[in-house]
Amino acid sequence: MSMIKRGTQVPARWRPLACGLFLMASCSIAAAADEGIVDVHALPQLEGAVEDTSRPDPYRVEYRMPTPESVTSPAVKKMLSAAGWVPYVRPLEEKSTTLNFKKGRQGLSVHFTQALGRPDQSVVYYSTDRIYGNVPFPDGASEIMFDGTRPYLGCIAATALDATADFYKSQMDAIGWQKLTPETAARWTTSLDETVPNGVRAFYAHPDSEVTGFYRQKPVMLTLTRRDDGRTNVDIRVAPFALPAELKADSDLAGLPRPNPTKSAKSLGGASSAKREMSAAVMADLPAVLAFYHRELAARGWQVNGSVPLAAGDEVAIKVSNAEETGVLRIGRKYDFTMVSMATQLTEAALAARLKAKKEADEKFFSDALGAAKQLITADEARRKVQAAALSDAPLNALADSKTPVPLPENAEGVKFEGGDGSLEFSSASSVKALTAFYRASLKPMGWNERPSVINQPNMAMLEFAKSGKSISFTVMQMGPKVRVSAEGSGLKMAVAKPAEVQAKSSEPLKPDTESQLPVPTQRSSTSLATTKLPGTEMPFRRELEASIPAPLGDVLAFYRTELGKLGWQEKTDGAVVSAERAQIDFTSPQGPAVLKLGRAKGETTVNLAQKNPEAATKADIMPKPGQARVMFGNIGPKEASLTINKQTIKIAAGAGGPQSPKGPMLDLAPGTYQYALRTPGRPARSETLTVAAGDAWGLMVGPSGDVLPLQMY
Repeated sequence: MSMIKRGTQVPARWRPLACGLFLMASCSIAAAADEGIVDVHALPQLEGAVEDTSRPDPYRVEYRMPTPESVTSPAVKKMLSAAGWVPYVRPLEEKSTTLNFKKGRQGLSVHFTQALGRPDQSVVYYSTDRIYGNVPFPDGASEIMFDGTRPYLGCIAATALDATADFYKSQMDAIGWQKLTPETAARWTTSLDETVPNGVRAFYAHPDSEVTGFYRQKPVMLTLTRRDDGRTNVDIRVAPFALPAELKADSDLAGLPRPNPTKSAKSLGGASSAKREMSAAVMADLPAVLAFYHRELAARGWQVNGSVPLAAGDEVAIKVSNAEETGVLRIGRKYDFTMVSMATQLTEAALAARLKAKKEADEKFFSDALGAAKQLITADEARRKVQAAALSDAPLNALADSKTPVPLPENAEGVKFEGGDGSLEFSSASSVKALTAFYRASLKPMGWNERPSVINQPNMAMLEFAKSGKSISFTVMQMGPKVRVSAEGSGLKMAVAKPAEVQAKSSEPLKPDTESQLPVPTQRSSTSLATTKLPGTEMPFRRELEASIPAPLGDVLAFYRTELGKLGWQEKTDGAVVSAERAQIDFTSPQGPAVLKLGRAKGETTVNLAQKNPEAATKADIMPKPGQARVMFGNIGPKEASLTINKQTIKIAAGAGGPQSPKGPMLDLAPGTYQYALRTPGRPARSETLTVAAGDAWGLMVGPSGDVLPLQMY
């Protein structure tokens, strides 16, 4: 299993290709002036707020409050609402503590944490939240459920049906939505059924526009219905005729079929579990989802055995079974999703058969393993006897001119002596008997007294000697055709000449290379500079310098403090580590956060200097959510790949992350180390690990040979 740690260097020939492919896959086109992004630094803050300015970020603000979250959250909601920001909840996120707001075409996300070690204080984070499919909210609307990516809107307008209809007629047109007629809708459908009992319905489409922020939006259906209390129900969702009529299968969950596309999904158990469950929010109409399950379950040998009582939210609830399992499939509607859940369990007979088969398999495995072990032991004993017979029992003489504290036999091979550590190793063609006799005879005249040892076998012996408060322990063991001798103890320690001081002062002051994008001395033995940026632009969102400098660490650190200060970088004292062998210091630069790491290797000072540009990363749409890391997936191989990480399986189509795919899959993760498994057709599964930190953005690119290239993008 290969282990790919955070900070792993990527071969130079891979970097330009991988960066370009990932950026083409995941970056939105950056506009010079983006009116869809709110200036979070201009937003109001609660009285008593103390803003954290240590990490400047144009798309994020963080400030501390002297009140707990339970007090801070409603106060922020009230303050922003008074400033014209309309709060809403995202579908399926009703229990989230994050606050979401909309003002015109701008979105805002606000979340809270407890201040470190202070339950009586809280921290507030403002983050920009781009709205890709804007639709208007009626004034005074309540119970607003909104998702600006599809888009979806469900709410109750405070006005009557006619007034609400007039509002949408003017406001949809004002932001570029064009009402569909049978002629303009012909590319999607041959009929527009606008008849709604006790209400009205209309269909709209919006052209792509970089100026207004619309990206590949499907036509939407607006439905208004009259309420008994004089208000109006509002529902805007993707038009049914624009949804997929036939669903393809995504990767299984717990071995159960899942349709594609889904907004969210989860599972419990695995394909071989006695009980397993899966659920998903499918972005399709119920008939298409039901047809998918009829098709997929039949192909897997499942049968439909009638209906079961409906639960809350169900429109379909059926019993299913196969040769070993029984289960229930439930399908219903919620918001604009078709909600699916399926739970199965083994029959008692199948469970008993599995337990019996497992017991028999375990017994056979242990029986076979025991037999194989006995055969190996017998063969090893026979081999050792043959090898031992070839070892010499002849008395040994001491090797002349030995520099070790104890004598070496004349046939010692591969001698390794560490006087500073007090250790000695070598091999010999003599027998264990001959070598133990050699040391007993050699050390006694030197004043060493032997202590009793319980291990004294033909193929292994241990010897213990002591003299004047010092000791030496010998292990003499036959290792194949040779005998290996290892010794350690205070009796072997001796002063060793220290090598020339590796951190001698430089013969001349370090001078900056004026041609380098990031500071580096001209006196260096190696250097490399890697940048990640949007193709065709000059603004990278991450730069990283690696160098090796033949100078003391203190001189290199002084060089960087001087040169970075000239560039307007400010050193952060919190968390800084500086010693004779290593240093790590965080900086704030005009472009964004940066970190300098120095170390020592092979008599030189190693340098790693990395700088991030959050503005460029946000415009490239790779900025992770606050407190999380983002992972992007690509595949330049010829076949589809499947990658499982953090109990989620992501299918990566061939070419995803390249010119033929407009967007590759992405995943947000909490900081930590994750093991992931890659599966490609015709190749064995490969398992690797990836360590991510908060604020990092990584790319995992599947190569043509089935290898995974990890690349830190931000």
